[in-house]
Amino acid sequence: MLFYLFLLFAVMPIVEIYVLIQVGNAFGALTTIGLVLLTAAIGASLVRSQGLSTLMSVQTRLNRGEIPGQQIVEGMLLAVAGVLLVTPGFVTDFIGLLILTPATRAPMAAALLKRMQLKVVHSQSFHGGFGAQGGFGPQGGFEGQDGFTPKDSQTPGSNRGGQTIDGDYERKE
Repeated sequence: MLFYLFLLFAVMPIVEIYVLIQVGNAFGALTTIGLVLLTAAIGASLVRSQGLSTLMSVQTRLNRGEIPGQQIVEGMLLAVAGVLLVTPGFVTDFIGLLILTPATRAPMAAALLKRMQLKVVHSQSFHGGFGAQGGFGPQGGFEGQDGFTPKDSQTPGSNRGGQTIDGDYERKE
């Protein structure tokens, strides 16, 4: 991790400065500044449109009752792309455009999602969390077999614990 931070904060600015100098020598200072401002403006616009598209995709998946994990990771990647595109420099703009392109963003998001998935380790000696063995403990917490149902209401239709939760709901389309 320390190596990546070193690359990010030490090597990347040096590379950006080198590329900016080379582009400035080839096209001139004002043209280079104009290109940097143009890529920032175009990048911000593209991030906005792609972000709205991703947000609509998240909402569609939620309405279908699915978990939008891929879309959430893509949204995080879009935020990173936005920061990279607004940062002055052509190397960060190139990386931001790679992330912004749906053809490259989707595989990146899938790889990140796979890497971020949690692996639950079940242990017989640990009884403090929500697991297959139950949860909180003898103080009347959640100890049912699924880890979420109170122990005294394991029988369908029973309310032996006397804990009734009253609530209202309203369906919105």
